[in-house]
Amino acid sequence: MKITIITVVYNAEKHLRDCIESVLAQNYQDLEYILIDGNSSDGTYQIAQEYEDRISILVSEPDNGMYDALNKGIALATGEVIGILNADDILATEDVVSEIVKKFQELNVDAVYGDLNYVAQDNVTVVHRKWRSAPARPRDLALGWMPAHPTLYIKSTLFDKFGGYKLSYGSAADYELMLRYFYKHQINTAYLPKLMVNMRNGGMSNQSTKHRYAAFLNDYAALKQNQVPIPLFALFLKKIRKIKQFF
Repeated sequence: MKITIITVVYNAEKHLRDCIESVLAQNYQDLEYILIDGNSSDGTYQIAQEYEDRISILVSEPDNGMYDALNKGIALATGEVIGILNADDILATEDVVSEIVKKFQELNVDAVYGDLNYVAQDNVTVVHRKWRSAPARPRDLALGWMPAHPTLYIKSTLFDKFGGYKLSYGSAADYELMLRYFYKHQINTAYLPKLMVNMRNGGMSNQSTKHRYAAFLNDYAALKQNQVPIPLFALFLKKIRKIKQFF
C-alpha cells in the first residue's frame, strides 16, 4: 500500500527541517512525500531543496492559500492513501505510517485517524494540550466531535468521489471536508489509539479575535452546508469538548 504525505508551506523556514526529517525517518518504505511551497520569500524553498533527492515531488509556485496548495498536492499524489503534515508539525514516532497501514489493511476502511499533542513552538517535548480521539459515529459530528485533521489519512479515491478542500470556507475548509466525509457521506473509518502528530501551537483559526470570529462563521457555514441540525449547538459542544484536552 503506497502512502502519500503532503506538506504545504509558506515562509516557514524555522521548523520546516524538523517536519521533513520526521517524514523521512519513517520506517515504512512505500511512501511518497510531496512538498508544495507557495513561492516563499524566506529560506523555506532553499531548505526543501536540500532534501530534493528524497522528496518525491517538490513544487514552488504562488497559490491561493493552504487549501489550494493541498488540492494541488492531492492532484499530484499517486498513493492509495493520502495524509497531510503541516510544515510546523512533526510525526511523533518513526512507526506512525506503518501503524496506519496496518489499520487500513486489518479493517479495509476509507480513513484512519489518531491522537495529537499540541506542543510549544520551540520545544516539542512541552505538551500544552492532548487531543485524544475515539471511534467515530456520524451523529457525533452533530454533537461537536471531530477527528484531529493532521492525523487523518484518507483513501485517494474518496477525493475523486466526494471532492477536495473548498476554498470558500477559509480556515474551516478542513472542518467542512471532515463533515462532508464523516457526517454527510458516512465513510468507513478507524481510530488508531496512537500519538501520531506533535502540532506546534498556532494555526489559521487560532489567532486574533478577528480571525476567531471569521473561523466561527466559517464553521457555522460548513455545518449548514452539510445539513447538520442545530449548528449553533454543535459549535457550542465543539468548544466544550476542547476543555478536556487540557487535563
